[in-house]
Amino acid sequence: MAAVMPAPAQSRLLMSGNDAVSRAVWEAGVKVAAAYPGTPSTEMLEVISTYPDIYSEWSVNEKVSLEVAFGAAMAGSRAFCAMKHVGLNVASDALMTLTLTGVVGGLVIAVADDVGLSSSQNEQDSRFWGRFAHVPVLEPADSQEAYDYTLAAFELSEKFETPVILRMTTRICHVKGLVTVGERRTHRGAGFKKDVGRWVMVPGAAARRLPKMFERERLLRAEAEVSPLNVVEPGSDRRVGFVVSGPAYMHVRESFPDAPVLKLGFSCPVPFEKVRAFAAQCERLVVVEEVEPLVETELKAQGIAVTGKDILPLSGELAPHVLRPAIAGLLGEPAPVEKIAAPLPVFPRPPTMCVACPHLGVYYTLAQLRNVTISGDIGCYTLGFGHPWNALDACISMGASMGMALGLDKGRGESDEDKKIVAVIGDSTFLHMGMQGLLDIVYNRGNVTVLLLDNRAVGMTGGQDNPGNGRDIHGDPAPRVDFAQLVKALGVREERVHVVDPYELPTLFKRLREETRIPEPSVIITNQPCVLIKDYHKLKPYTVIDDKCTGCGNCVDIGCPAIHVTRRDRVTKASGREVDLAFVRIETAACTGCGLCVQPCAPDAIVHAEKVSVINMLKKS
Repeated sequence: MAAVMPAPAQSRLLMSGNDAVSRAVWEAGVKVAAAYPGTPSTEMLEVISTYPDIYSEWSVNEKVSLEVAFGAAMAGSRAFCAMKHVGLNVASDALMTLTLTGVVGGLVIAVADDVGLSSSQNEQDSRFWGRFAHVPVLEPADSQEAYDYTLAAFELSEKFETPVILRMTTRICHVKGLVTVGERRTHRGAGFKKDVGRWVMVPGAAARRLPKMFERERLLRAEAEVSPLNVVEPGSDRRVGFVVSGPAYMHVRESFPDAPVLKLGFSCPVPFEKVRAFAAQCERLVVVEEVEPLVETELKAQGIAVTGKDILPLSGELAPHVLRPAIAGLLGEPAPVEKIAAPLPVFPRPPTMCVACPHLGVYYTLAQLRNVTISGDIGCYTLGFGHPWNALDACISMGASMGMALGLDKGRGESDEDKKIVAVIGDSTFLHMGMQGLLDIVYNRGNVTVLLLDNRAVGMTGGQDNPGNGRDIHGDPAPRVDFAQLVKALGVREERVHVVDPYELPTLFKRLREETRIPEPSVIITNQPCVLIKDYHKLKPYTVIDDKCTGCGNCVDIGCPAIHVTRRDRVTKASGREVDLAFVRIETAACTGCGLCVQPCAPDAIVHAEKVSVINMLKKS
């Protein structure tokens, strides 16, 4: 990836929150930045990788990214890592100890919470980690603040020798606004200084660090009381005052422009005395926070009378159409009529895989198997649960397909004795957290067949590179993992490891049928790239010969979006059995020629489009 020279000092740029954080990371003099891709945080490191002067990497998971950043901070350099909310769960093992050691160079952890579940399996509130780890949390409300708070976070981190969490949300990450930026500041790390009492966290050393952590928290609370990031905005309508943080501030300001507001940009530790003084200026105090009642609970514990989640929802964004009726009810007023423009009617578009996706053949084949339970994982292939495949039975978190599959095997009920257990996982997810699960399957003699779908990309988050495709974050050559050798090294017997082309349906079906019948761990690795990356090469497109199509619908079961049903009929066979027919056409402009639909076509009605063109030309002549 080519380096992008930054704009000159004091430029005003249109930036998303992710862009703004990345710019501030560069300006802060950061030396090392690491992340694992995950929406809505992905673009932070993608942008950082284009800036000069920063070492950046895609790490194999969030825990490793935090450890890499922490290592740089131990050496006195400024460091940054980014992840989505569920990624901080993965990184928390490191976080909960490095909060004891503290840091030397500034360390900022940007965590993007997916409020509203746009692309996540849960709606987690990462502000909890600030309380749990006793570290400060900053919450920007727009792109300019994302930039400003990132710079402030590095200063705060070094002043108190602590990691700082920059809590973003989808609304901040992806919405754009004008941002005034500056220029890069030189920051030189002092180098690592040996101190086993600080850096070697055996129990005795950790116990000695605990009082320092609690003293730091006391000092941070005093800092929050005077921080310019916590701002009181007076208002003329004092019936209700609002304590807000993050993008909820924008919703409150839009909904109640005349109300007094205490905006907590430095939200953890909570500045109790500042809140107490603000409360005295209002008849009622309402805490508006997304999504958990953290600040509300802490204020109530301090004896400050507040209202919060008793009138506001516990999930989703607190937009004006949510806030206004809630506050009207609190004041005993009639709920305002919210004039929300009705969305334009659109044709329903259920989530599906891309045209020619190498996972299509996998799920088509899995759907043909009988008496099988399929344990799934996080990635594009999660979509295998849907129509027309209905070929995925469980999915909870990154890498969990392995452990769940082993549990399904060992915990079989009476009706499951003959069930075949299949685990499906992608290449990047396998490297992220799946290897340990496969090792556990092997070690504990699980009867599990693993489908390792190697499409050479972190597909669902935008096709980022990973150790499985031989390129680093800049697109430069890097060592490439050999998955077949890797799973053998984890203990899978060589006879039980197979590499197959997922576009060759008979071979794939044969391998799956054979391996699910053998009562030991086995791995089937698919080897075709994601259709959206440069490794994929299009072939000649196909079309349907209308006169030959019998409506068997076999091609429809592939699930390719380029195949459209043009007519459905129900006919009665001579036997009296009713059969549904689906006549189709192929969107030739979208077709990439993978050939998946050709293989199950009973009447051979699907041919290369150029062949039909030649036939038509001959007919005309």
